[in-house]
Amino acid sequence: MQQFLNVTLTGLSQGAIYAAFALALVLIWRSTRIINFAQGAMAMFTTYLALMVIEGGGSYWLGLAVALVAGLALGAGVERIIIRRVEGGPALNAVIVTLGLFVALQALAAILFGATFRSFPAPFDLRGFAVGGINIAFTPFSIFVIGSVVLVMLVLVALFRFTDLGLRMRASAYSQEVSRLLGIPVGRMLTLGWALAAVVGSLSGLLIAGGSLVFPAYMDAVIVYGFVAAVLGGLDSPGGAVVGGLSIGLALSYVSGYLGSELVALAALAILVAVLLMRPQGLFARTAARRV
Repeated sequence: MQQFLNVTLTGLSQGAIYAAFALALVLIWRSTRIINFAQGAMAMFTTYLALMVIEGGGSYWLGLAVALVAGLALGAGVERIIIRRVEGGPALNAVIVTLGLFVALQALAAILFGATFRSFPAPFDLRGFAVGGINIAFTPFSIFVIGSVVLVMLVLVALFRFTDLGLRMRASAYSQEVSRLLGIPVGRMLTLGWALAAVVGSLSGLLIAGGSLVFPAYMDAVIVYGFVAAVLGGLDSPGGAVVGGLSIGLALSYVSGYLGSELVALAALAILVAVLLMRPQGLFARTAARRV
C-alpha cells in the first residue's frame, strides 16, 4: 500500500511538470497554430540564466523573475526575427525552423554554460511529509509545482475565454487575412503568443530543474512527455493539457514502479499512438479533427 501511495504521489508531481510544458504548447498552438519544438530548449536556456543569478548571490525568486522576463523577450525575439520569415509559407517550414532552433539553442547553451551537470536549488523543502510515522513521496516543493500549474491553467482559460485580447489572439491564429480586415494587429498578436508561451515554458523549465541537476539536454524527456500530454488532452484545451499531464505522469510512474523504468519511453509511445488512432483531436477537444 505504501508503495502504491508513493508511486501515485510521484506520478502526480511529475505529471504536474509535464502539464506545465503541455500548457506552453497549448498556448502557442491556440495563439499561432504552430507547434514549437524548440520550446524545451528555450526553457532550458532561461533556466540557465536563472541559475547564473542564483549562483551570483541572488535569491531563487529573483532567478525565477529573470527567467520569466528572459523567456518573454526570447519568445518575442524568436517570432519577430526568425519565425515571421516563414509564417506565410507552408506550415512545415515553421516546424523545421523550430527543430533547427532546438539544436542551435542546445549547442549555444553548451558553449556558454558548459555541458557538465550543475545542481539547481529548490525554493521549498524536498523531504517528503511524514504521515503516521511513514514518509511519503510528496514534498512542499511538489505542492508548489502543482499550485503553479493550476494557476497557469486558470490564467490561460480566463485569457482565451473571457478577454478581448485572447479572442484577438485566437482570431489571428485562425485567419490572419480576416483578422487584419477587422482591424486586429495580427503581427503583434502572434508575437504576444510566442512571448507568453515562452514564459510558461520557462516556468516549466524551472519546475523540472528544482532540486535536481541541469545540463543542456535535461529538458529532452520533458519535451516528449509534455507533447504526449498536450496531444492526449487536446492542443486547444488548457484544462486538457493539465489532465493529460497528470494522466501521463501517473501512467509512467506506475509503469516505472511496477514494470521497470526501461519501459517508460515505450509506454509513452504506446499512449501517443493510441490517442492518435482513437481520438486524434484529444480527449477534451470541442471540435472534430479535420481530415484532408
